[in-house]
Amino acid sequence: MKTATLPPIRVAPEFRSELEGVLEQGESLSEFVENAVRATVEKRKNQAEFVRRGIAAIETTKQAGAGIPANVVIARLVAKLSAARKTEKPRGR
Repeated sequence: MKTATLPPIRVAPEFRSELEGVLEQGESLSEFVENAVRATVEKRKNQAEFVRRGIAAIETTKQAGAGIPANVVIARLVAKLSAARKTEKPRGR
């Protein structure tokens, strides 16, 4: 398979100097950019898969009728917070 090039990008000279300052021993600017692009692509794929699984889980819960309404969850959290505040020991200054 033939390789392809990514489009060149323009950056301020100060940023290029900063970038060159963080390159590791023997690492080229091209390698750095390729690694950054690969990492970002992988991150976005993982985020998309996470969202897809989350939406599927929500739909499964809705269909099963097994969820807890948000207002019930929030009321429970508020009650726990209130109880924790009542039992909290004052901090010495």
